[in-house]
Amino acid sequence: PMDTGSSEVQVALITARIKELTEHFKAHKKDHHGRQGLIKLVNRRKKLLTYLRRTQPDRYNKLITDLGLRK
Repeated sequence: PMDTGSSEVQVALITARIKELTEHFKAHKKDHHGRQGLIKLVNRRKKLLTYLRRTQPDRYNKLITDLGLRK
C-alpha cells in the first residue's frame, strides 16, 4: 500500500486512471481537454512499460498478464 515508486505500481495506478477516464468519455464525448490528459497518461504508461520490458522482462510479462493489457 505504501509502495508508489516502483514501475509496476505506477503502471497499475495509471491503468486504473485510464479506465476511469474512458468511462467518463463515454458520457462526455466533447470533453477534448480531458482527452488530452488521457493521451498523456497513455503515453506515460507506454514509457514505463518500455522501460520495464527493457530492464526486467520477467516482471514486465507478469505485469502485463496481471493487468490484462495485451491480447
